[in-house]
Amino acid sequence: MAVALDRIRVGSAPDSWGVWFPDDPQQVPWQRFLDEVAEAGYSWIELGPYGYLPTDPARLRDEVKKRDLKVSAGTIFCGLHRGPSAWDATWEQVGRVAALTRDMGAKHLVVIPSFWRDDKTAEILEAPELTTEQWGHLTKGMERLGREVKDAYGLDIVVHPHADTHIDTEEHVERFLDSTDSGLVNLCLDTGHYAYCGGDSVKLIETYGERIGYLHLKQVDPEILADVVENGVPFGPAVQRGVMCEPPAGVPDLGPVLTAAQELGVDLFAIVEQDMYPCEPDKPLPIAVRTRRFLRSCGA
Repeated sequence: MAVALDRIRVGSAPDSWGVWFPDDPQQVPWQRFLDEVAEAGYSWIELGPYGYLPTDPARLRDEVKKRDLKVSAGTIFCGLHRGPSAWDATWEQVGRVAALTRDMGAKHLVVIPSFWRDDKTAEILEAPELTTEQWGHLTKGMERLGREVKDAYGLDIVVHPHADTHIDTEEHVERFLDSTDSGLVNLCLDTGHYAYCGGDSVKLIETYGERIGYLHLKQVDPEILADVVENGVPFGPAVQRGVMCEPPAGVPDLGPVLTAAQELGVDLFAIVEQDMYPCEPDKPLPIAVRTRRFLRSCGA
């Protein structure tokens, strides 16, 4: 019998419906996403790319409420490793997203580091390894972001290790956590991205449990991943190959991850994100229904 995961609040996100951009003809309309995520049995959602869902708080509140949905987080990308010159552009983006996130009653802002490689063209934009000076900019910048987002919007930032960014592997994630203040910065552990980059989610939860502030649930196909790693395939094309697969077909095994998270003894969101871009409009809903059923079988 599965352990009752009563501290885990499960949701899904536009990402699981093939949504990566605010506006794209290959993506399903936002109304369809909201209808289908509710139909699949989820009660929590993320905002996704700013501008995909309505940005007027009153309208968005009405749209989610009538479907019995609630918002868990907003998301931003930032390149704070570039130093103080990156702050103003970051804060401008934060202002829009954090205000809407707060107005929807959510408490978290997911922060994804900027990509060092273009996820569409594979163009190398920056060196994959940061210098010591850039690590300093990144960690101090994230601490400043955590402090100012909390002060201005009442939100906690959770930094999301991500493929093709500078916070990806176990070594980089641990360095980041060891170099930042837990009172200002914690982690959004994405089980798929961490596995994609060779990390062990259960080990991370057991070692750095007090730093785990939020979860993204996804899995990778080991065979596709092996080819991706061997041939240096960028993240975007890897997704098109199906590297992020439907649970429970891939790794990591989500049961032990959820059990380890439950044992932390704190309330955590666990938001399903199966990267699918682009995808056929009829593909996401059946997967979402099956994934929700699978997570219930795990006790969530």
